[in-house]
Amino acid sequence: MYAIRTAPALPVPAPEVVRRRPGRDAFFDNAKYLAIVLVAMGHAWEPLPGSGRIVEAVYTLVYAVHMPVFIMIAGYFSRTFDGSTAKVQRLLGGVLVPYVVFEVAYTLFQRQLRQPDFPLSLADPYWILWFLPALFLWRLSVPVWRAVRWPLPLALLVAAVASVAGGIGDDLDLGRVLQYLPYFVLGLCLRPEHIARVRDRRVRIAAVPVVAMALLVAYWAVPRMNTSWFFHRYNAQDLGMAAWTGPVMTFALFAAALVLGVCFLAWTPGRRMWFTTLGAGTLYGYLLHGFVIRGASYLGWYDHEFLATPAGRVAVSLAAAAVVTLLCTRPVRTVLRPVVEPSLDRLVRRAR
Repeated sequence: MYAIRTAPALPVPAPEVVRRRPGRDAFFDNAKYLAIVLVAMGHAWEPLPGSGRIVEAVYTLVYAVHMPVFIMIAGYFSRTFDGSTAKVQRLLGGVLVPYVVFEVAYTLFQRQLRQPDFPLSLADPYWILWFLPALFLWRLSVPVWRAVRWPLPLALLVAAVASVAGGIGDDLDLGRVLQYLPYFVLGLCLRPEHIARVRDRRVRIAAVPVVAMALLVAYWAVPRMNTSWFFHRYNAQDLGMAAWTGPVMTFALFAAALVLGVCFLAWTPGRRMWFTTLGAGTLYGYLLHGFVIRGASYLGWYDHEFLATPAGRVAVSLAAAAVVTLLCTRPVRTVLRPVVEPSLDRLVRRAR
């Protein structure tokens, strides 16, 4: 396998496309569900044995778009964050508390199955949990991005500096927080009319050759580049590259994610689908699917010879999609709501 395995490892459309329901938008719920499926599949592929260049090209294509789209959607829904008591309460209950709970849970899980002395550190997020402190910091910064004149260019500059800066440290995975920042700010900058343009039928048609060309580029790039760039976790020096490659890759990956993100949103259904209601539970799917993937890896399920075959990889992909779908369902959300979306009414002062 290539480097993608070695790294350790979530808008109002056009009225004629989206059929609205009070309180929720089918388009965004569909987009969130499809994005979390891609995230889960990408994580499920990491422990797979060597798979060859074609499959690696598909992996690379998915890694180029799945987290950027997920983060962009989070940014879009953070546009109204204004630091009010109600918004801070939701931020604490919906992001900070789940982070603490699941950091403890994953630490105990790791100690039970793999490392009895695995340390508990809230400053060092466990694998997939980096997204929660990142979202916390990004959302707190919303007033800043709303105040500056050119938020997206400034965010790209911050990410470019982070791609070459040493000494940032691993606390809260800050390097990755900064390198993914432009995707969150992009979501903040989007408006309903932007999404309406993406949903145009001509864009959906044009997305077909664009994705085909992107797959060919990924096929060409797999043996020629370190795909750990797609994790946005390392600076250029960490990857053994010259410093100037950091900013270049920052802008190149952002451009690629932007184009592929448009294709993803263009193909996202605007009407209610069988999976639309699952879009409300993507945080549950994100937080829980790691137990299944890491558990399967630690128990040796990935060592089965069948998984080295094309059919085995398809099976892993379908299994990941099925698992994360199950984890987004209403029964799971009902049971785990007290820890994923706790009420902090008694702890937070009411606004006067």
